[in-house]
Amino acid sequence: MSRIGIDARFFGPENKGLGRYTQKLVEELEIIADNESEYFVFLRRANFDCYQPKRENFKKVLADFPWYSFSEQLIFPFLLLKYRLDLVHFCHFNVPFLYPKNFIVTIHDLILIHYPTFKNTTRMKAIYFFKLLAYRLVIFLAVKRANKIITVSRYTKNDLITKLGAKEQQIKVIYEGATLNSRPIINNGAEVLKKYGISKPFILYAGNAYPHKNLSRLCDAFQIVQKNQPELSLVLVGGEDYFYRQIKAEVKERAIKKIIFPGFVSDDELKVLYRETALFVFPSLYEGFGLPPLEALFYGSKVISSNRTSMPEILGELAGYFNPEDVTDMAKKIVSGFLLPIPNQEAIKEKANLFSWRKMAEATLEVYRQLIRNNWQQF
Repeated sequence: MSRIGIDARFFGPENKGLGRYTQKLVEELEIIADNESEYFVFLRRANFDCYQPKRENFKKVLADFPWYSFSEQLIFPFLLLKYRLDLVHFCHFNVPFLYPKNFIVTIHDLILIHYPTFKNTTRMKAIYFFKLLAYRLVIFLAVKRANKIITVSRYTKNDLITKLGAKEQQIKVIYEGATLNSRPIINNGAEVLKKYGISKPFILYAGNAYPHKNLSRLCDAFQIVQKNQPELSLVLVGGEDYFYRQIKAEVKERAIKKIIFPGFVSDDELKVLYRETALFVFPSLYEGFGLPPLEALFYGSKVISSNRTSMPEILGELAGYFNPEDVTDMAKKIVSGFLLPIPNQEAIKEKANLFSWRKMAEATLEVYRQLIRNNWQQF
């Protein structure tokens, strides 16, 4: 029986896109995997109780090593070696450089290569400079040493080849999934809007507030639109952190009215906001995949998006697009976005079939099996 490890230290929605990806991978593997392998799911103390194995061949292991830390690089490898694993799947680029055995790594994007600005950190610039060098070294070594690299878009695949010299045959593109609205939304829309002080009509953004997410320009564009539509609100959904506090302070300083910050909302509440919004706007300058606008489409939102990086690949003809560095263009597309037709259910189902968490897990499982077969054939 083969032994497969999954670095699930990001497990759970609190850890944003990486957390959602890791959680869905583990949950779907439990459904589709056979009993020919044992799976060891490595978790931190904070999310250890969030995952309860439902099958005997899935076991969870405490690996309370902070991300991007010395203990992750120097001690975590010895814990992995203790379990005599045939293969480890690292769900993020932070692969311990001391781990000497077979592994797969999922690389979602190269944001630290493209946007290594000091605005992305709350730390002293000198400390961040050395951390940035360390991050880049870890990514480079992960790419060079991995038995296989999984990426979540063709854009990221090409980025890895261009920026880090990865070999095309080394990379497997496996799209992430998004959950199709297959059951009624239980929450009452009016109650959710009242809870967060939101009035209709409103524009919606959901995600983090890192500088490359481009929320400052979105606020600028909203100000332009607001001149002719003063009843309109802009709702920016995301857990409060240093970057959201920066945006809040900027909005307050510039006295921009009717921008609402609900903070972190539950998945069910977010589905309500998707349903109730007049338009979902995604102004990001860089995305390896871009899950929020895809989810918004699946829950009935009209969507306009940045035309950069992976977004046209993922959203296709179901969204409108704008130049994210041109505030005037963004404002114009927001106005015209209100007139977009709601994507028909047939088109949504076709898109959902392409971006399915089940398909993601099935394709990943096949990568595991192929690498284990190839490894055993060498002996």
